[in-house]
Amino acid sequence: MNDDDWLAAFDEQTRGTPALLPDGVEAEWDGPVLRITGRHRGTVVLAPGARVADGDLDLLIARQRDLFAARGEAVEWKAYGHDLPEDLPERLRAAGFAPEERETVMVGLAAELAVDAPPPDGVVLRRVTGTDDLRRIADLKSAVWGDDGGWLVEHLAAMIAADPGGTAVLTAEGGGEVVSAAWLEFVPGTEFAGLWGGSTLPAWRGRGIYRALVAARARIAVERGTRFLQVDASDDSAPILRRLGLRPVTTTTPFVWSPDGAPRT
Repeated sequence: MNDDDWLAAFDEQTRGTPALLPDGVEAEWDGPVLRITGRHRGTVVLAPGARVADGDLDLLIARQRDLFAARGEAVEWKAYGHDLPEDLPERLRAAGFAPEERETVMVGLAAELAVDAPPPDGVVLRRVTGTDDLRRIADLKSAVWGDDGGWLVEHLAAMIAADPGGTAVLTAEGGGEVVSAAWLEFVPGTEFAGLWGGSTLPAWRGRGIYRALVAARARIAVERGTRFLQVDASDDSAPILRRLGLRPVTTTTPFVWSPDGAPRT
């Protein structure tokens, strides 16, 4: 596969209507955009390869903003680096959407990532499902990123309830505390699963915990017959993932609009 093949597989298999959604979450198409409501923050994404005339695109962007304004909710327009037109980011800014940190979309073969990579001495990996453990993960996220990660408890619990085998949540525990956590979300009906989370307390970084969590999730994916793993990688994570064998295929930038009083997370 060349780089175009990797990107084509990602676009075709992961950017359509989700085959399974938690209770209370809805997905609908508004012309060439997919809109998802009912999460802690709404999501809008343009269909791969969609071409919309300038004026129509501006109206489409404003319509998404106004719909979420009426709901009193924040919304993220997930803009990919290869989405058209090239001035989409400028049009989103003009409509009041603010960009957050750009990430690199990386794709790799699950079988190549499912290596033997044990955590360091004193650290144990566990697969968890209970609310108490999910709260510990939310507390970890809050500590690492300095924001309120409380929404994560409800989000992960809803994903697990909708499909108990479709989301695998792992913690890395050392010294009696959760020092890192990450999860794997299968994309039903496709060859893909997503690697999400991967937050590690600063004092525990550089010990191979992140690599161990990637390998553990890859082994779970291989057991399910999943071919590809995908991750939206931060600048800190991308070099590690590249060394492990994932390749960059595009970028993604969250453009967020939030009404007064709605959380920006």
